[in-house]
Amino acid sequence: MTDLSVPPVASAILADAEHLLLAPAGLDQRALSRVLADIHTHDVDFADLYFQHARFEGWSLEEGIVKSGTFSIDRGVGVRAVAGDRQAYAYSDDISEAALTEAAHAVRAIGRQGPSAVAPLGRRGGARALYPQADPVQSLPEEAKVALLERLERIARARDPRVTHVMASLAGEHETILIARSDGLVAADVRPLVRMSITVIVEENGRREQGYAGGGGRFDYAYFTDEVLARYANEAVAQAVLNLAAREAPAGTMTVVLGSGWPGILLHEAIGHGLEGDFNRKGTSAFSGRVGTSVAAKGVTVVDDGTLERRRGSLNLDDEGNATQRTVLIEDGVLRGYMQDRMNAGLMGVAPTGNGRRESFAHLPMPRMTNTLMLAGAHDPAEIIASVKSGLYAANFGGGQVDITSGKFVFSASEAWVIEDGRLAYPVKGATLIGNGPDALTRVAMVGNDLALDAGVGTCGKDGQSVPVGVGQPTLRIDGLTVGGTSS
Repeated sequence: MTDLSVPPVASAILADAEHLLLAPAGLDQRALSRVLADIHTHDVDFADLYFQHARFEGWSLEEGIVKSGTFSIDRGVGVRAVAGDRQAYAYSDDISEAALTEAAHAVRAIGRQGPSAVAPLGRRGGARALYPQADPVQSLPEEAKVALLERLERIARARDPRVTHVMASLAGEHETILIARSDGLVAADVRPLVRMSITVIVEENGRREQGYAGGGGRFDYAYFTDEVLARYANEAVAQAVLNLAAREAPAGTMTVVLGSGWPGILLHEAIGHGLEGDFNRKGTSAFSGRVGTSVAAKGVTVVDDGTLERRRGSLNLDDEGNATQRTVLIEDGVLRGYMQDRMNAGLMGVAPTGNGRRESFAHLPMPRMTNTLMLAGAHDPAEIIASVKSGLYAANFGGGQVDITSGKFVFSASEAWVIEDGRLAYPVKGATLIGNGPDALTRVAMVGNDLALDAGVGTCGKDGQSVPVGVGQPTLRIDGLTVGGTSS
């Protein structure tokens, strides 16, 4: 019988995933049902199987020479059992019924003696079509991939004679996953992902500065047209040249204006992690127990949205088989909820939000962000700049450090300006923003109408696992933020 509630694309993806991941080992859904039933001969809350086949490649070019080219294949299965707040996990790169049975015997030990309920597989998880099933790794021959990087370098060098060094990289992956759960659900997804970046160094009168740009998303290399390459090259060179003229940054407590787009990484790190379910269930987040209370200035609305088409942080379904969604975290300054995986949601008595993510079959899932955004407000960006008598405009960010539990952060600005009398007076270098994420939320004084997403380069780390993410925000004015500068 055809399940009319499941889109045809989901059925096609599942069939392809079964052919790639199960068929070579002589496995089918009946075999997976036996493994899950074997786990449930002990009293556990639920169990799941996570199959993965992923191919990765990376290319780097420096000074016109290919410095590295890598290719790898990851293939394996993870087996999990959950009982209360305890999880047992086993994984193997051998996808076979024998390996699955051995893993099932290992993880079921977490449960008490006596059986628990398990449903036969057959309920199909619905999948959207947020991105194509294209395989970036096979979308171009090797020489064409190298040619992309060579073209990017030529464009950057032609942009300004002060460019002395160019480093460019290209990466792609194609991942197929299949999830089988003891509640009877079986689901699959096919996930492409590409990224390109460029770093340039410029030199003038003995002074050297660098600039960076790049982007990507869930599509293949055809995205990187000459127009896109020119945008990356121009952004990187412009940033580096601007820094040639930059003065030392001031220090002190001042009004800070954050640019739109990538500066949302501060929101992601300093605030987003504190809104993940596990920290709040354990009471270790500054936002624990505060749902329904004011945690930010009026006008601040933050969402996590895994349903944006072709975005780096988006997924048709999360790594537990649940459909991703748009989750409102903070609405007009009021905390509405947290990002949840299945285990933490169950323990907190709420529904999962499609935020269960893992790096690979060798890792346990946990609540993680997808695309985390602050929504647009009413103010024109020029109006926000004009409202500042004296302060700092941080147009772009480089690196940073964050204490996830407390939200304390230190971020370095890769492009920044001093604001004087409502105008951008001159660029500065060496500016760092120092503060506390929850406190900074309450200091937001103006929210711009220019919401922008990042270019598609974000990677988030948590508990030793890295996953691709997206960020975004409009221009923001934050009053009373500490700036660590370089001027005396």
